[in-house]
Amino acid sequence: MIEGILHEGLIYGIVALGVFITFRILDFPDLTVDGTFPFGAAIAASSIMAGAPVPVAMLLALGGGVLAGLTTAVIHNKLKVPNLLAGILTMTMLYSINIRVLGGKANVPLLHVTTAFSWVKNLSDRIGIGREYGILLFLLLVVVACIVLLDLFFHTDMGLAMGAMGDNPQMVISQGVNPEAMKMIGVGLSNGLVGVAGGLSAQFQGFADVNLGQGIVVSGLASVMIGEFLISSNKIGPLLIRVVLGSIVFKGLMYLGRYYGYYINLTPNDLKLITGLLIILSLLLSKLKHKRRRRKSA
Repeated sequence: MIEGILHEGLIYGIVALGVFITFRILDFPDLTVDGTFPFGAAIAASSIMAGAPVPVAMLLALGGGVLAGLTTAVIHNKLKVPNLLAGILTMTMLYSINIRVLGGKANVPLLHVTTAFSWVKNLSDRIGIGREYGILLFLLLVVVACIVLLDLFFHTDMGLAMGAMGDNPQMVISQGVNPEAMKMIGVGLSNGLVGVAGGLSAQFQGFADVNLGQGIVVSGLASVMIGEFLISSNKIGPLLIRVVLGSIVFKGLMYLGRYYGYYINLTPNDLKLITGLLIILSLLLSKLKHKRRRRKSA
């Protein structure tokens, strides 16, 4: 059970990193994520089934996610469509595209093909460690690589400008930075991470499905907010780490709800309601924190 929580928490932690970029850094509520996650899964699964090596399939999933994010940013920037509606439009179009990528099917199983996780399992058997621990180590390496690369990016001039734009757009514009370009880069990067997570999820579960993305953006947002209560910091490194930790805690809560919820007459159908209430509670608690800080500073 613990291994399952950690495995899923780390995979969806990559989604939460993408959601963190749009919701917290860019202040750009992006619903494209619900379409990008199955898009990455569909691209990776179809590529692997076609005989592509796993690294190539994952690069294609990354590229597909970036393209999805750029589509949302272009609709928002050029057509002046509100960001929420732009994300909904892209997400809706991606549903049809995902079925096309999957060859006209809603579900494609990954049978008798080499995936990242089958390779990790074989390697774990050779080394003599448990398969569950081998998968955990592999996912940790992937997540750490994502955190390190993002940390390096947000210490560059472009990354600093992106962070400043989310806090004070007018100041960034006055410095000669193009806000449209920042949004395109940020939303593209965010959805690229989500595409990678979708590709990993398809290989981990052994199939790609067009409905994999339902509620992903809400789960990512819940992970971001839970993480804010675990670590208090203004530095980008700890902020990224706490997002992943929030994802693991969130998956743990969902597992507890599935396996022990029957004691309080809770069914799996109630988990989305619990997720929504959890986000509302997190918002209320964060507001109370801000009020206390203001009183102390005053």
